[in-house]
Amino acid sequence: MNREPHLPPEVAQAPFRPLRFGVTRVHVRDGPAGVHYLRAEQALQPYPARMTDRLRHWAHERGQRTLFARRRRHVAADGTVTLTDWEHVTWAQAWATARALAQALLQRDLSAERPVLILSENSLEHALLALGCMVAGVPWAPVSPAYSLLSSDFAKLRHVWVTLTPGLVFAQDARYARAIGAVVPPQVEVVLAEGALPDRAVTPYAALAATEPTAAVEAAIEATGPDTIVKFLFTSGSTKAPKAVINTHRMWCANQQQMTQSMPVLAEEDLVLVDWLPWNHTFGGNHNVGMVLYHGGTLYLDDGKPTPALIGETLRNLREIAPTVYFNVPVGFEAIAQAMQTDAALRRTLLSRVRMFFYAGASLAQPVWDSLYASAVRELGLRIPMTSGLGMTETAPFALFVTSPEVRAGDLGLPTPGLEIKLVDVDGKTEVRYRGPNVTPGYWRNPEETAAAFDEEGFFRSGDAVRWIDETDVHRGLRFDGRIAEDFKLATGTFVSVGPLRARLIAAGAPYVQDAVITGLNRHEVGALVFPTPRVRELCPLPPEASLHEVVEHPAVLAHFQRVVDELARQATGSANRIARLVLLADPPSLDRGEITDKGSINQRAVLTHRADTVDKLYEDALHPIVKPTVQPPTDTLSTRTLP
Repeated sequence: MNREPHLPPEVAQAPFRPLRFGVTRVHVRDGPAGVHYLRAEQALQPYPARMTDRLRHWAHERGQRTLFARRRRHVAADGTVTLTDWEHVTWAQAWATARALAQALLQRDLSAERPVLILSENSLEHALLALGCMVAGVPWAPVSPAYSLLSSDFAKLRHVWVTLTPGLVFAQDARYARAIGAVVPPQVEVVLAEGALPDRAVTPYAALAATEPTAAVEAAIEATGPDTIVKFLFTSGSTKAPKAVINTHRMWCANQQQMTQSMPVLAEEDLVLVDWLPWNHTFGGNHNVGMVLYHGGTLYLDDGKPTPALIGETLRNLREIAPTVYFNVPVGFEAIAQAMQTDAALRRTLLSRVRMFFYAGASLAQPVWDSLYASAVRELGLRIPMTSGLGMTETAPFALFVTSPEVRAGDLGLPTPGLEIKLVDVDGKTEVRYRGPNVTPGYWRNPEETAAAFDEEGFFRSGDAVRWIDETDVHRGLRFDGRIAEDFKLATGTFVSVGPLRARLIAAGAPYVQDAVITGLNRHEVGALVFPTPRVRELCPLPPEASLHEVVEHPAVLAHFQRVVDELARQATGSANRIARLVLLADPPSLDRGEITDKGSINQRAVLTHRADTVDKLYEDALHPIVKPTVQPPTDTLSTRTLP
């Protein structure tokens, strides 16, 4: 019997490539007033006191193996960048350079009060300087390049500066000149990896890396411990100014051990990653870089991104380098799934030894998932398990992970060993809260926000809502149920659960919906702002040079989305889950305005704030064209939650 009717039988019945899941059972303890506490049945095993110990260990054990690799960049006179062969940094080279850089940092009297600010995309120099900071016991803070390169007023960068009071700034090259000139005081040293800055003296990165280490380096290592701050990672600042999340050695090391026990594949063979995820986010900078450091692996820096202009570089790298596990955001997997349908070289290399796919940052549409399965079965006769979980910057970030390959989009699974979670009713939804060694002690220089973030038992309030996959079997774990702060009430008092509704819309519109924002706060009906994918052009006969504005207004495109809203309307049980009006947006979400993060997830609140005029016009029928369902609306039923 085909247990997955949305898949062809030959795909649905294909076995999975073998993959062990470390946590499959959970202890549940009931608390007062419907509160529940969950712990994995297996205990957390010992972990190092500091990540520096892993760096030193692997430098001695695997000195000649590649730790980091990145394609060499050649910049032409007109600014065109060409990426050529791979430049490799071995574990032994990384350890030697980190010690040299640590010595240079120690000579500058830097500290948590005067940390290192990094203004750079992922690069070899960025990676090595971060390791040098770690060895010296000097925290660093990688900041979103968008704050410097895309912002017009540098407001978020100024906030970061005031919060941290850095003692040294590292920038990759002169592209950061405007931001540095606007925000960094003249007395603060600036280190540049490439080139020079106009009207400002800089220290070449190479000069720091040539410093001769002394006994002070070993003394600095010994002075660090589990509570030493490794780095500051900033939250996205979707609702307030970005907060500096304190990341300690205990958090990072405990979380890597937790990941190892939840995902045993990480320790079963030599780890190889090909990764573009930005290091100013916890997914790329803690989760992925951390696992490479912890397990003595190799990280190929991918200069591509899941955008039309840069996805080609990611595909090129995946045709050449075979990862053992692969991480991406849903929009990245969508591009890869589409390419694998016709790209035999991509299928052959990417699927050759990858044991597991993992997505985070947003919901993955089931058709994309199914397409990845189909390509793997075509190439291997096996399905590659698609996995996911839940975490956040404040949990270092790994917290929940699925328990088997038999999962669906939205499944989160069970807590990782050593982490206790608390399920609490908040306005009729179930919030998940965290307590464990991987949870941050708080926000730097922000005692008010720190106090508000923890409940009376010391559990971190995540703001994420969850529900059971199967209420009759708690060992299957939890599903994502949206963000509590995103949910709202219609003018009728009917409560709208944004996360599940948004996921249904994306799935119904796949593969032509990149993301969507649900509207309707204090209105009488639910609406949607839809950001289409580039593939939406396939729906109409317009030439490639046609603008996206022309495409989204084409009758064939509108006819497709008419079918989508009609089908969703037929499934609706009341006004809370019926999309009554929808508009396609030709202007993509903006990084600079915080509408989308560096890793590709949508910021619902920021979109609604910056496009308030569009929302008003949507409800005034002043936009053209607006898609409305032709199916009669249902009468609200008990499945629609109404609050007083």
